[in-house]
Amino acid sequence: MDSPATRSLPENAYKELAPGEVYEPMVPASERPPEATWRSVGWGLFFCVLFTVASAYSGLKVGQVMEAAIPISILAIGLARVYARRSSLLENVIITGVGGVSGSLVAGAIFTLPALYILKLDPHPLQTVFICLAGGCMGVLFLIPLRRYFVRETHGQLPYPEATAITEVLVTGEKGGEQARLLLQATGIAAVYDFFVTTFQVWREFVYLQFLEPVKALAEKARVVVGFDAIAFILGLGYVMGLRSSMILCAGGFLANFVLVPLLWMVGQHLGDAVVYPGRVPIAEMSAQQIFRSYVRFMGVGAIATAGIFGILKSLKVVIGSLAIAKKAFQAGGHHSQERTDRDLPMVTILIGVLLSALGAGLFFGSLGSSLVVTLVGLALTLVFSFFFASVAANAIATTARNPVSGMTMLTIIVSSVVLLNFGLSGTTGMFFVMAIAGMVCTALSVSGQMITDLKTGYWLGSTPEAQEKVKFLGILVSAVAAGLTIVMLASAFQFGEAAPGDPRPVLASPQASLMKALVESFMSREPIAYALFGTGAVIAVIMEMLGVPALIFALGMYLPLELNTPALVGGFLAHRLQKRSERAGNAAGARIRERGVVIASGLMAGGALGGVFGAALRLLPPQSDAWLGGLVWYAEDRIKTPFYDNVGIAETVSIVLFLALCAYVWRGALKPAPPATEA
Repeated sequence: MDSPATRSLPENAYKELAPGEVYEPMVPASERPPEATWRSVGWGLFFCVLFTVASAYSGLKVGQVMEAAIPISILAIGLARVYARRSSLLENVIITGVGGVSGSLVAGAIFTLPALYILKLDPHPLQTVFICLAGGCMGVLFLIPLRRYFVRETHGQLPYPEATAITEVLVTGEKGGEQARLLLQATGIAAVYDFFVTTFQVWREFVYLQFLEPVKALAEKARVVVGFDAIAFILGLGYVMGLRSSMILCAGGFLANFVLVPLLWMVGQHLGDAVVYPGRVPIAEMSAQQIFRSYVRFMGVGAIATAGIFGILKSLKVVIGSLAIAKKAFQAGGHHSQERTDRDLPMVTILIGVLLSALGAGLFFGSLGSSLVVTLVGLALTLVFSFFFASVAANAIATTARNPVSGMTMLTIIVSSVVLLNFGLSGTTGMFFVMAIAGMVCTALSVSGQMITDLKTGYWLGSTPEAQEKVKFLGILVSAVAAGLTIVMLASAFQFGEAAPGDPRPVLASPQASLMKALVESFMSREPIAYALFGTGAVIAVIMEMLGVPALIFALGMYLPLELNTPALVGGFLAHRLQKRSERAGNAAGARIRERGVVIASGLMAGGALGGVFGAALRLLPPQSDAWLGGLVWYAEDRIKTPFYDNVGIAETVSIVLFLALCAYVWRGALKPAPPATEA
């Protein structure tokens, strides 16, 4: 048996299996190394609290939640060498999985709960904690029956970019040697690159090319705007996604930004001063971004929801099979007849967990002063949406590493508002009720997305799913308390959304929560629903399925800003060309090219996440404090500006050149030949 230091992922880890072929993980099912130990769970919970607090602040300030799992996987490798007994690979998986709960649960919390403060409804601290806790538990419980479909049955069919990065980090850290040095090098380069581009005014992060007259004229006269987020993280993400997935993602973005936005602009010019709902100003006065946000994004929401239905239908067969396996295990008196690497929590435990979550949610809704009928309807909406979106979130994360959290939450608010209005619920009580539903559902789908990444990582490496699922509930409990109390404390020190007259407190923008607040206010005021926009997106998703195109990836491309999609296409093209080179090289040389390419791309994702986390963490330090680091960062953010930064043409050109240099680094690094063997 190979020692851990010499093991590698099997060759078929990222490939579809041939008929009859079985995937054997890096740690076989027959072995039982330390996994959910006091050490791994303790460190996981520590990182969970740390990243929860930091993510809550950064998310409310700039609308971007810290990526936690990848940086935590790097920290886990460092911790492994601190102890006399070096932490096992599977212990590092537990640390990463528990700590990674922070980013997902915080996203669910800060996208919704601050809206209650903006609406002056001021929830009790226990209410904020419970909404996070209930949503997180439902997200895990509803995903477990889907595990076999996403993790085993579709092996090699979905790229799992984030899980790939975490897996490569953990495996490379375990092996050491040349691959570890390459990973550290790529991580360091990306961390410095993304830190400077996102934190200081050194060069432009976003490239729009409007310093070129033809491009500027196209944007002004036709509302056709090209965008590109030139950071290392998305380049690595696109590489792991591959060319096909990144092309489909961009195709959705091209339809939204190069067809639908200009089309609406052309029609809107002939409507004069007429305001077309849900827009707030005439289309003729809107920028391309305003048209996208006011109209096209709702089409993307309709497309995502419809694509999610297709995903659920496709997974039903395997879900039913999982239930059948659980039934046989239960009748046999236990579940331990299954092999270690394919053993979930017992179905009875899952059902009890769902019942307890439902009971808690029902009591919570009942405490809001609503009737029994309204309470039951609200509970049904919460359970249905949470289960439905668990599949959507898992599919989205598995394909693009992006979870359509805000889009699905918007849909939850719209449907819940329409349904509950018919039962007589309105006013401030109705707003609180709907936002509580949205908070639970948003947290559930966010946690589901992170959970599938955790389970796929464990599948590749040989973890016990049951152990991963058990400790996940500890992470949810700790993160829910930390996130809820952090939001309460921030609400006392800051204003969420916009500054209120006479209130001297500083403002945290809370962009997603502000949007949710506007949405629930609108519907509880009985404003009309833009059925045509949702329906258009639904039809587009149906057309994609008819053409055999993964509808969810296309729908995500429609919903996400174009600048977040285009760099992924570059990464996908690089992966495609290097794959062709590896095929021509063949044998060991070809395998080396493929391995180095994935390691470098994983390093870019890890480093990009670290750079973002470091930049956000520095902003947590108050600029007026006596802490020299806080003052230094405040000074640097305010004063560090290259002479050419305000010259858009030069600054964007520098950004393009540096991004191309990153691409060249990936290309040359993957093709670097093996060092000559030394003679004995």
